Amino acid sequence: MSVLETLRSELGDIVDTSAVTLEAARADRSGHRSAARPLAVVHARTVDDVQRTMRIASATRTAVVVRGAGTGLAGAANAGHGQIVLSTARMDRLVEVRPDDLLAVVEPGILNATLNAQLAEHGVWWAPDPASRDISTVGGNIATGAGGLLCAKYGVVRDAVLGVDLVLADGRLLHLGHRTVKGVTGLDLTALVIGSEGRLGVVVGATLKLRRLVEGDVCAITASFDSVTAAAAASATVTAVGVQPAIMELMDARSLAAVHDLLDLPAPRAGTAQLTVQTDGPSAREEAARVVEVLRSGGGRVVMTDDRAEGERLLGIRRAVHPALKALGTTLIEDVAVPRSAMPAMFDEISRIEEAYGLVIPTVAHAGDGNLHPTFIFEEDEVPERIWSAASELFRAAIRLGGTLSGEHGIGMLKSRWLAEELGEDQWQLQRQIVRVFDPLEILNPGKVFADD
Repeated sequence: MSVLETLRSELGDIVDTSAVTLEAARADRSGHRSAARPLAVVHARTVDDVQRTMRIASATRTAVVVRGAGTGLAGAANAGHGQIVLSTARMDRLVEVRPDDLLAVVEPGILNATLNAQLAEHGVWWAPDPASRDISTVGGNIATGAGGLLCAKYGVVRDAVLGVDLVLADGRLLHLGHRTVKGVTGLDLTALVIGSEGRLGVVVGATLKLRRLVEGDVCAITASFDSVTAAAAASATVTAVGVQPAIMELMDARSLAAVHDLLDLPAPRAGTAQLTVQTDGPSAREEAARVVEVLRSGGGRVVMTDDRAEGERLLGIRRAVHPALKALGTTLIEDVAVPRSAMPAMFDEISRIEEAYGLVIPTVAHAGDGNLHPTFIFEEDEVPERIWSAASELFRAAIRLGGTLSGEHGIGMLKSRWLAEELGEDQWQLQRQIVRVFDPLEILNPGKVFADD
């Protein structure tokens, strides 16, 4: 009996081989597409569905790619020839909420926005806030170690997960982590799984660390600058003086102009970069006043509002960056992070690379934590070599400045060739060995994160 026949025999109608489904599983939102369609997509509904799929895959040594909403930007969920796609998108329940313990138990397919809408009824929320919150899943957030707009103040996914339920490659189910505030028994395998991009196991459940809804005011500030370097320097000063905004986002001139064009807003002044800052909580007004002072001292033209609807409108401009840039051509949305004090220097490096390669690289940044998203725009369907050459210089520049290849999107298949340069040979080999402990046959997401060469 073939692998496909075995899957159908064991799992029935949740095994999908329709052309549309298989074609969709070849790609995520990175723009990269695998060379061929996978064998089948298994739409898991229960933990048992996942375990049975993994037992079949292990027995037949068939590669498995775990997939949620497919909104990743590094190619980690792209599946190819002969591979099983294990989709957890239909495992989307909020299983338990404990406001007294500030925790919730969820299935991996629940969307960020859906989760927080349901949690709000209990007076709590989950802090990770990616720009794709309306379409990204909690399981995907865990797989990539996602961040978002609020993480400078409220932390990233790694700070907001107490435990995970993990199905190993051979079908065994592990319950990692704890439900307590403290817990230091043995190695922290939960932290190891977060950001592992499907290489260690299949996340089938998560115990999340919640926060109470923030009381007090919310203030929104926009500041326009004549250069992106000036905007970056001003944002670093905000952090240096001890103010901790909930959100601090930077758009360079090209990104800002593209969004205004997409949303049919009046065109900004040529060369204008913009910071969008939000403060919240009981001290929101005092913090906002301090931010305004700092940004004006840095040369910013500043507007502040405490109207929540207007504040959300201003943030909506930032959240529209990705569709605005996609309207300009094929995009490679990159993701590097540097120390916040090094952001002006990183923007200088981006300008240098633009000039050297004759490219335009619109860039937005989570300025509150030094995470930049330079976006390469081109006409070809696949990323041309000149773009990869420019990207390679950009990655190495970030590392030279004390930064990293990825702040939140992960490595996937797109950045694996540079990973060893950042980690060093010894650490790269050690991480490969850890993968083999969890998955001796290396059937989970092969070829992702760790390039064979």
